[in-house]
Amino acid sequence: MEDVLRQLVAYLRGMWLYRWWGLAAAWLVGAIAAGAIYMLPDRYESSARIFVDTQSVLKPLMSGLAVQPNVDQQITILSRTLISRPNIEKLIRMADLDLTVKTNKQREELIVELNKTLQIKGTGRDNLFTLSYEDTQPDRAKRVVQSLVSIFVESGLGDKRKDTDSARRFIEEQIKTYEQRLDEAENRLKDFRIKNMHLMGSGKDYLTQVGEVAAQLAAARLALREAENSRDALQRQLTGEEPVLLPENTVERKVSIPEIDGRVDALEKNLDGLLQRYTEAHPDVVGTRRIIEQLKEQKKVEVAARRSEGGGYGDVNSNPVYQQMKLALADAAANVASLRARVAEFEGRQVRLQESAKLLPQVEAELAQLNRDYEINKKNYETLVSRRESANMSVEMESSSGMAEFRLIDPPSVPLKPSAPNRILLMPLGGGAALLFGLAFTFILSQMRPTFLDGRDLREISGLPLLGTVSATADPVRKRRRQRLNLAFFGGVGGYVGAFGVLTVAIAMLKLS
Repeated sequence: MEDVLRQLVAYLRGMWLYRWWGLAAAWLVGAIAAGAIYMLPDRYESSARIFVDTQSVLKPLMSGLAVQPNVDQQITILSRTLISRPNIEKLIRMADLDLTVKTNKQREELIVELNKTLQIKGTGRDNLFTLSYEDTQPDRAKRVVQSLVSIFVESGLGDKRKDTDSARRFIEEQIKTYEQRLDEAENRLKDFRIKNMHLMGSGKDYLTQVGEVAAQLAAARLALREAENSRDALQRQLTGEEPVLLPENTVERKVSIPEIDGRVDALEKNLDGLLQRYTEAHPDVVGTRRIIEQLKEQKKVEVAARRSEGGGYGDVNSNPVYQQMKLALADAAANVASLRARVAEFEGRQVRLQESAKLLPQVEAELAQLNRDYEINKKNYETLVSRRESANMSVEMESSSGMAEFRLIDPPSVPLKPSAPNRILLMPLGGGAALLFGLAFTFILSQMRPTFLDGRDLREISGLPLLGTVSATADPVRKRRRQRLNLAFFGGVGGYVGAFGVLTVAIAMLKLS
């Protein structure tokens, strides 16, 4: 610590030797600084205050019905992004700042200057914003602030409308897309239902239908076996009865074959009963008609054969038992044919139901997929329609009351007094800076032309032994001369400080006048 203090004292003693040079440098730099500060051009600041009211009576009333964006956040972001290059270029045109701009370089310099000097200050929570600008011309400062206020208000309203319009256009496009998807899903579902109507038309499940058809098939097979047994019994009984032939001269001219006619009559009666229950396309009806046609063809062949043999024949006059058995046998044969057709129909139904039952899980899975796609598209479509109505309601609400209202609290005005530069502050700062320059100048001179002020410094720097020192005794004349010089020096320093004080006071008085 002692070495540091000793080194500091050595520096100060060296600077004291060149104090007049430092004082002269301080006066010179101070005069230059004072002149520069005084010659600085006056700058006038114009400002305006805007209050953005984001509270609306409709907001709580329309909660849940209309889209309510975070207006406070939007206004905050707008205030931070207002000073951008496009807005500055627009402001230059609005405030007629481009009248003096001749080249692109000047335009770029003007944009950079405006970007630095334009200011937007907000309190944040209260949505109160202050827009200010400084310029050497008061009228131009006002025009710039007025243009900035207009851009601020228009940007707030325009961005909201732009965002709303973009959202509505996007929703409309999505609604059209989902309308097309919904139509396609409905058409696919309709085509699928039409294609698989036979699988989905019945209210019963396929296991129940298969069981019912199996029961009907078993009953039809049982009835068929019974009919076949009855027919076979009649055939066995018929072999024990012989017909009695009448004389040839008693034969009627009407051709008749009892066994064939009896079967035809029985089948026609059975056909009438079937037509009362089924349509012409029913397998039992078709089978019965086929058998009737075969019997008629057989009768024609038989009659032709008998006529070719004898040119005429007598009707077989059977005994009543034989005739009745013939008729019963014909009925039994017709009944067997009908039951066979019914068994074949039920067997076909059973096969078709079994095949359909194998396809039913796949059909149900495809139907579930189609229904799921349809429900998803329908849900998205209904959601988009609801959002569109909310957007429309929001637009109407904004147009009727406005979600945010811009109120100009303090309009911009032409400033009468300059706001910058602050010469009252700059003048003492300039004087202090010049004084520091003088001190630095004396320190540099002392280091450029060092002087040994005591024997210790000489011994440490030279490294030679020091035998002793010779001190000078000051006489009264030199002592008085030194005192006068010191007084003159401190008078010069005091005059320097007083001069800057007087200049500061004078500037303050001029500003107040």
